This record gives sequence, structure tokens and C-alpha cells, in this order.
Amino acid sequence: MQLTDTHTHIYYHAQSPELQKQIDRCLANHIERLFLPNVDLSSVDQVMQTVAAYPDYCYAMLGLHPCSIKKEGFRDELLKLERILDQHTIYAVGEIGLDLYWDKTTFDEQVEAFKIQVVWATERNLPIVIHCREAFDELFILLNKLKSEKLRGIFHCFTGDYDQALKAIDFGFYLGIGGVVTFKNAGLDKVVKDIPLEHIVLETDSPYLAPVPFRGKENESSYLLHIAQKVADLHHLPLEDIAAITTQNSKNIFGV
Repeated sequence: MQLTDTHTHIYYHAQSPELQKQIDRCLANHIERLFLPNVDLSSVDQVMQTVAAYPDYCYAMLGLHPCSIKKEGFRDELLKLERILDQHTIYAVGEIGLDLYWDKTTFDEQVEAFKIQVVWATERNLPIVIHCREAFDELFILLNKLKSEKLRGIFHCFTGDYDQALKAIDFGFYLGIGGVVTFKNAGLDKVVKDIPLEHIVLETDSPYLAPVPFRGKENESSYLLHIAQKVADLHHLPLEDIAAITTQNSKNIFGV
């Protein structure tokens, strides 16, 4: 059995003994593939150090997180990131997107940055990994304007309703399902049980959003096992089937 964490910030522990401990716990739980998104320029080195230390298990993604976009200076940061992007092997542009939860005042800048990074991805035939928080309507309008045969990816940490899930799938995106699916009153479980597994990948978004029974504590990629088991329960399938299907989905989207 092989599980894939399509979104983890495990690199926050780069150059710390904790990183090896977490990798060891991942391998003990059959999580053998970890995809690492930076969030800004300062986190690029941590991602690359982790990938270099664990090339058999870790894969880099690069982008500028919407919460890292400021009114001034974001274009310069994007220029620097694009140069870095072409110096490394990466498997997706991300995480990128729109976040209207923390700061609505940078909406125009977030939209511009998203458009720029979508061009990076389509020019390089890479998927994108989308962060979307309280911005589904705005993001769907944007995707409709940008859609192309090459535009594809993952809706990271998907927490939308069933109709929003179908819209994301119609745009050619997989749904990244994380710890929220285990939360009792979140409602995501009702969505996931009705979504065909061919449209789902698994993620932790560690160190955030730890699944039950670790809710409220620091998350880590080894906890992906609990997310996979919840999806297995919802679809009335063995855990091994969920691992096989979602890992194959991750290979389809990332090409590795």
C-alpha cells in the first residue's frame, strides 16, 4: 500500500531532527510521496533543502500564496520566483489562489498574481494547486476566463459544497481532501461520499488542520492515514483501494 500526501508543509522542520522523525512516521504509515508547496520567497530554500534530503519521497511545488501578496512589491517577488522556478525541477505551480478570509483589500493584487502564475503553469505544462478561502464565486469566474486545455490541477483543502465540487471537477481539477473530512459538523463528509474517487486526492496541509483524533493539535503528514481511512469508510471500500486510487490520481496530475 502506498499513500500520497499531495500538500504538506513538512519542510517547516527543515534542518531539524523533527523532520527525520516525521518522515519515519510517514513511512511507517505507508505515506511514501509528499508534495511540498512553498508560500513565499523565504520558504523556497526550506522546500528545496527537504527535497534534496529526501529525493525518493519529497517533490517540490512553487508559487506565491495569496496571503503572501501585499499591495506593493508582489510583482518583484513573482519575478524572482519565476527565475527560481526554472532553476529547479518542480511538479506544480502552487499554492496559488484567492483568500478573502484574511484580507479583502488585496483582492485585485491576488487576481493579478493568480493570472501571472497560471501563465507560468500553462507555458510549462504544469498543474496548479489552488488555495481558495471564502472566494469560490470569484475564483470560478476567474477560471472561466482563464480556462484552456492545459489548465488543470488541484483545489487544495477543498471545503466547498457538492455543487462547488462539481464545478471544480468540470474545470478539470481534482479535489484535495484533508482533515476537515473527519470533522463531525463540517459537512465535507457528505460531499466526499457522493464524489467519485477518480476526482479525489488526499492531503494533510500539515502542520494545519489535523484530522480527528488529533484535531486541535499540530498536524503532520503521517496523519494522512486517518484521512484515507475516513474516505474509505465513506465509500465503503478497503483502505488499500483508497490508497491505490488516490495515489494514481496524484500520479496523473503531477506526472510522477
